[in-house]
Amino acid sequence: MATISTILWDVGGVLLTNGWGHQERAAVLSHFGLDRDAFEQRHPEANDAWEKGLVPVEEYLARTVFYEPRKFTVPEFVDAMKAESQVLEDSALGILKEIAASEAVMLGMLNNEARELNDFRIQQFGLTDFFGVFLSSCYVGLRKPDARMFRLACDVLQREPGEIVFVDDRAGNVQAATSVGMHGIVYEGPEKLKAKLTEFGVFAVSVG
Repeated sequence: MATISTILWDVGGVLLTNGWGHQERAAVLSHFGLDRDAFEQRHPEANDAWEKGLVPVEEYLARTVFYEPRKFTVPEFVDAMKAESQVLEDSALGILKEIAASEAVMLGMLNNEARELNDFRIQQFGLTDFFGVFLSSCYVGLRKPDARMFRLACDVLQREPGEIVFVDDRAGNVQAATSVGMHGIVYEGPEKLKAKLTEFGVFAVSVG
């Protein structure tokens, strides 16, 4: 097995709660008294463009929420969206910090997130302290599980796929990474992640 030089991390469901997943959407919609079914019918198409960085949050919300007059403002709604982001209860953040402190491998984000939430989460949780590269969907114009996103990561990083481990809580995304030759780990909690990284020879002593 090739020596691992790089670990790419999903964020929502691995380090933090999801930025704008089903739970987060339900909570915010309930707070503002919005009909969830009506919103969810409009969400997928608008969200695809938003997460790829093709439209700003104002356009996304114009298509999903503010297509009719509301008693609240766009900034109020966005603030409520941001407030849903928290450190995951079963977070891998501690392991990430240990690996980052060793400076032995490159660490990067590879996640699906819209720019406004992604930028907020990076700043709010100090992720620039750990990651040297940010391959987020809103920056690269692609979304997991599109295999092109993982090929692009190899090109940008100038790494062979076999040098890279990708960590994600969704099996479909991990499968997409392994389809281009990366090593994949489905996140199932910090202890199992630590064991898997040990198997890959990543900081077996430092992390263990």
